[in-house]
Amino acid sequence: MVTSKLLASFRDPSGFVFTKNESIYRQVNKKFKENFDYLIKSGLYKKLVKEGLLIPHEEVDTNLAQTNLAYKVLKPKVVPFISYPYEWCFSQLKDAALTTLKIQQIALDHSMSLRDATAFNVQFMNGKPVLIDTLSFEKYKEGEPWVAYKQFCQHFLAPLALMAYTDVRLNQLSQLYIDGIPLNLTAKLLPLYTKLKPSLLMHIHLHAASQKRYADKEVKKESFKSKFSKRSFLGLRDSLESAVKSLNWKPKGTEWADYYERNLNYLPASLKHKAALVEEFLKIADSKSVWDFGANTGLFSRVASDKNIFTVSSDIDPAAVEINYKTLRDKKEENILPLVIDLTNPSPAIGWENRERESFLSRGSPDTSIALALVHHLAISNNLPLEDLARFFSGFAKNLIIEFIPKEDSQIKKLLATREDIFPNYTKEGFESEFKKFFSTKRSAAIKNSRRTLYLMVKK
Repeated sequence: MVTSKLLASFRDPSGFVFTKNESIYRQVNKKFKENFDYLIKSGLYKKLVKEGLLIPHEEVDTNLAQTNLAYKVLKPKVVPFISYPYEWCFSQLKDAALTTLKIQQIALDHSMSLRDATAFNVQFMNGKPVLIDTLSFEKYKEGEPWVAYKQFCQHFLAPLALMAYTDVRLNQLSQLYIDGIPLNLTAKLLPLYTKLKPSLLMHIHLHAASQKRYADKEVKKESFKSKFSKRSFLGLRDSLESAVKSLNWKPKGTEWADYYERNLNYLPASLKHKAALVEEFLKIADSKSVWDFGANTGLFSRVASDKNIFTVSSDIDPAAVEINYKTLRDKKEENILPLVIDLTNPSPAIGWENRERESFLSRGSPDTSIALALVHHLAISNNLPLEDLARFFSGFAKNLIIEFIPKEDSQIKKLLATREDIFPNYTKEGFESEFKKFFSTKRSAAIKNSRRTLYLMVKK
């Protein structure tokens, strides 16, 4: 049997996640017995699972336990793809924050509370945010403040405020600060007028000042007893909810958010034909899972997801991903996961020993990759050789659906308008020659009313 403890859960003495023979388990340690039993007996677990707010699990034989500290062993429902907060668009992070606060409200109704409020404990399943850490709950203690308050502010409120008031790209700071964006840094980066917003003044600016004031002072837990009532606790939760709800970001007309509306190379008939070809190629490949690179707003990702194929739909543009996510939310779609990913600099492995958070490219192995209207950006805008691109795509999936756009296309003419053409090998023949080293072409077809060609390739 192959067993491996996931380093992402090493910090919690209450238990940890491990894999055995490719199945995922969570060990609950004896230290957490009282809180775990109360979670089940209080009805909180049942309530949260019923509302789709907590990942369900089944209890399995404790013989599977990894140490003699075990009280229970759980087998949680598998998340189809693990994503991280710095890969989410604004509305994904906002929905995850509101879900965390909703869970906290329900927990308080059952005399429990979240002891963790890290965004890494939230994943997206069936198009919705869900808590995946069963060990995040503890019995509510009258008089004590919310132990996860600072964590919530750093993991949710700080990045959301920075995205809304400064620059949406600042969510990437969550990758640099794995324990949450420091509030003193957030306060410095936010515009001064945010101090006029009562919720941001309280939870960001004054909170940061308070942290600085008490940084070197020992504050005993006992000093809070009988000072922080349940009513105050509920008031804090409601205040945070109002703060999160007040934050908004509207995607502008970026280069990619309205790509299809502006692109003269794609007449309605061309788009329809291209979608039909993608659908045909997916069927030939017998695709069960798809990664769509450079997916824009997810138009062609939905050719796959609408066929009940789970699809990771990634793009570099936060505005395009925002539109993609809002579309799935409005339509209640379940088989698509939009993510903000720069394919030339994808999320790396980070954290302790670079193993706490896995790199984007190591988090799965789809059977089909899609790369539409992408090769020319990588080859010309980023100077990546075609051979390197072919090798890159061969590292993921058995099947590749890829589009080649020749230099005669107006999009490439635009790319070359302000620079020297140093890409003599960027031709259809050059493309096919380099990809032939790693793939066999199973199907190819010209897209109607365009100079573009779509290929279905199979890795050799």
